[in-house]
Amino acid sequence: MSMVEFITMAPTSGDSEYVGGPSKDKNIDGWTGTGTDANREPSVDYITQVAQAAERGGFSTLLLPIGGSCIDSLVAASHLTARTETLKFLYAVRPSSTAPTILAKQFASIDEWSNGRINVNIVTGGSPQELASDGDLLSHTERYRRTREYMYILKRLFTGEKFDFNGEFYQLRGAYLPRLPKQTPPIFFGGSSDEAKAVAADLADVYMLWGETLENTKAEIDSVKALASQKGRELSYSFSFQVVIGDTEEEAWAKANKLISQVDPEFLALKHQQTLANGAVGVNRLHTLMVASKDSNFVIGPNLWAGLTQVLSGNSIALVGTPDQIAARIVEYVDLGFDKVLLRGFPHLETIEEVGQKVIPRVRALLAEREAKVV
Repeated sequence: MSMVEFITMAPTSGDSEYVGGPSKDKNIDGWTGTGTDANREPSVDYITQVAQAAERGGFSTLLLPIGGSCIDSLVAASHLTARTETLKFLYAVRPSSTAPTILAKQFASIDEWSNGRINVNIVTGGSPQELASDGDLLSHTERYRRTREYMYILKRLFTGEKFDFNGEFYQLRGAYLPRLPKQTPPIFFGGSSDEAKAVAADLADVYMLWGETLENTKAEIDSVKALASQKGRELSYSFSFQVVIGDTEEEAWAKANKLISQVDPEFLALKHQQTLANGAVGVNRLHTLMVASKDSNFVIGPNLWAGLTQVLSGNSIALVGTPDQIAARIVEYVDLGFDKVLLRGFPHLETIEEVGQKVIPRVRALLAEREAKVV
């Protein structure tokens, strides 16, 4: 049977049942960096509930994001591995925040204590304001050159060799990892620019894409597949959607519209300014989809909605519909060559529970049924 792995994300910057609502602080970061003015704080208890719900619901992995007001991803992983049994944790790291040798040691430690339930997601970009506030003033191209060195060093460290490295951004003498992880960890990585795709083709193990229209997503995955093939490599691929589920299609769309029913006009203006300033290829492509679909309530395809793109940064296209409709759409994307699906929504806890109960079993059943017909 076609194996599809389900991933979800922990709302470590806070959670809400509305997005883009009024905020106490009139700046883009006042909405916690995600377009939400959190009415559920990312407390230890709440994030633990999310992780345990993901484990019960059939998700293999929980993404722990970085940026904005997120709880530190490594700290979160250290806590959550002790409160789950089988769930894996994909913790996000920026090359600007942790040296590759230090990250490798941190990874090996938590990998050992979690019995191999840790993966790493290398994140190159972010909002220019946030990167600058952390002291990262490199240009887009420079950041990806640094990411290339970072991932290359990590991979060599994980092989157990001892080596010197003389790069543009890192100089190492006798670098090695004293305690190797239980696994050779796959490196998750995403980015839509030509520089990002080149890095992915050379060094990534899992290439992560934001969900878009089926046509756009096919073009993106095919472009990376072609680059990887030129290097003699085969990657794993992940796509990501927000999810809004209803017992009927009408109920699902009502829930979707409710999510943005309290949008603050000032936030929309700030978000627009941020998008223009960001310049990221993937962000701009989602913004274009959203603007073009404004007159059709942001519908960009069957059960595909760009309404959240008005207020969310990054992954924002939603699958909206009944469990059967959403499962059918997911299978269409799987058929493009994806073996990993990242699903999340608002509020996260209830969405994770609903996806686990109603969507994951349907996707698996559809794939099993089709596999049986082929046999």
